[in-house]
Amino acid sequence: MSKRKNKVYIIDVTNRDGVQTSRLGLAKLEKTIINLYLNEMGIFQSEFGFPFTNHEINYLKANLELARMGVLKPIRLSGWCRAVKEDVIKAAEIGVEHVNISISTSEQMVRGKFQGRVVRDPEENPHKPSIIGMMVETLEEAKKRGIKTVGVNAEDASRTDDEFLIKFAKTAKEHGADRIRYCDTLGYDDPFTIYNRVRRLAEEVQIPIELHCHNDLGMAVACSVMGAKAAIDAGVDAYINTTINGMGERAGNADLVSVILALRKSSGFKDLNLLDERVKLSCAWKIAKYASYAFGVPIPVNQVGVGDNAFAHESGIHADGALKDRRNYELYDYEELGRGEPEIIETGRKITTGEYGGIKGFRNVYNKLEIEFKDEKEAYRILELVRYANVHTQKPLTEDELRFIARYPEQAKQILTVVPPV
Repeated sequence: MSKRKNKVYIIDVTNRDGVQTSRLGLAKLEKTIINLYLNEMGIFQSEFGFPFTNHEINYLKANLELARMGVLKPIRLSGWCRAVKEDVIKAAEIGVEHVNISISTSEQMVRGKFQGRVVRDPEENPHKPSIIGMMVETLEEAKKRGIKTVGVNAEDASRTDDEFLIKFAKTAKEHGADRIRYCDTLGYDDPFTIYNRVRRLAEEVQIPIELHCHNDLGMAVACSVMGAKAAIDAGVDAYINTTINGMGERAGNADLVSVILALRKSSGFKDLNLLDERVKLSCAWKIAKYASYAFGVPIPVNQVGVGDNAFAHESGIHADGALKDRRNYELYDYEELGRGEPEIIETGRKITTGEYGGIKGFRNVYNKLEIEFKDEKEAYRILELVRYANVHTQKPLTEDELRFIARYPEQAKQILTVVPPV
């Protein structure tokens, strides 16, 4: 019997880390549409939010319900928790089956954030809380509560000494962790350092490794891919954290489409077939455009694969070469990314529906989507939800958002309901 080949899986964190981008964010309906698109794209897991944050609860519950209905399947929905028992208790109570628990591991962060209240290792001072102790306590609570998979995050792993990082990971494995997330929290690594450090970590602990890389030095994609290669070479599965269009704190995270292209098209990876076969590159254009609209951030003209100039040629030599044979100046085809279809733009009368829309305009919009309602009562019910959704997003609703509301009104209502606890 042949040994199973280790693979690279994608855990997209747009709905958790991407929304932490300063001065930007997503409405809960927009986060839901992103989960639907990620599922369509064949992404393994979406880190869909914070189970301990009150304003997320209705959205999380509604998405978990969509998963049980088979709408969000086979994608996994995972929650991000601090290494705090109460966080995983809340996650379990609302039905989250997959979580990552996170705690800082570098000397810098332990000193700078905890300022003497916490030590890294219980052996340093048994009378103080420790990083390892807090992690173990939370991990054991999650397993006790029936959470199916638990990833343990080493925040600032790239600035953590190897000896402590390995001890931290071994302890996590001994207490039931399913994966270790190696966080290059400040984008400090380069492709060579991350390969060497992850390879040693994976070889010594023999646990699947997640790569969570930030782009402060412009190397998030390169580091993610090389870190994943290190895990594979050490004999374990790799999981790469991505965000759509590279959204995220400061300079952002590893871009989803770039990571897929790097693993599928680059000279050293294209023949290795490491990436999860379920991933559909053909969804790239749609998901990138939607995230751009939802965040309100234009796609850079030179963005990998999905920018306006990604397949544009003007120089005489380049244009001539591309027209003779596209492979002269294009490494991959735009059709592979779901590009190339004409887009219809209304230039005459345009009827929209929104927070102040009426039934006539509403019916006109849904007629164009070829969606019919069984009676006037249902039409008015969906109209009211569409009005609330427009208040919720504060921008015109997309066709897929309108379709979602009509198909899943109960879940849409829950997603749109945000009630402060006090």
